Amino acid sequence: MALAIFDLDNTLIAGDSDYSWGEFLVRQGVVDGDHYRDKNARFYRDYQHGTLDIRQYLAFALEPLARLEPETLAALHRQFMAEVIAPMWLPAAVELLERHRQRGDFLLVITATNSFVVAPICSRLGVDDFLATNPRLVDGRYTGEVEGEPTFRDGKVHRLFAWLADTSHSLDGSHFYTDSINDLALLERVEHPVAVDPDDALAEVARERGWPVISLR
Repeated sequence: MALAIFDLDNTLIAGDSDYSWGEFLVRQGVVDGDHYRDKNARFYRDYQHGTLDIRQYLAFALEPLARLEPETLAALHRQFMAEVIAPMWLPAAVELLERHRQRGDFLLVITATNSFVVAPICSRLGVDDFLATNPRLVDGRYTGEVEGEPTFRDGKVHRLFAWLADTSHSLDGSHFYTDSINDLALLERVEHPVAVDPDDALAEVARERGWPVISLR
């Protein structure tokens, strides 16, 4: 059973769930509108340019999880799935997952987005497992802190290798699909790196190294 590894945002879905969750919170009036939107946009630009300070971003992004009641968060996320994530669905991504599933591959999502946001998305995609940045939970409530290493840049590699050590899987015959230059370290570890609707920096690297470039849009 080979690993088929996928980034989530702007790869399997047509948008960034992390950024979009922030925008959704603004529209729902549960965060300070203009201030939160400006910071959310700045952090997203930093991510796109490969300059994101992940710890600063997580302190910002996880604060609403700590402030809101669990029941409120659950209701908001159900609305988020229906109103925001559903329009991002990519039939070609679902077909790609199914092709790997039919081959007997193990489907694994690795995303820098936090697990609260992505768990329902990964469940709907029907993947076998996912690795995400884990917000710390104490007595059923989020604290606003991070549990362990964020799955970002080299952190994706570290978390994947820790996961491999705890499972029967290896990188023999592995694929990794992503849109982002931030995932270069992991692309270099798998046998079959694939750029999916890549950003400009990743598109250039893919051309230089002869990596496949595909579109799921």
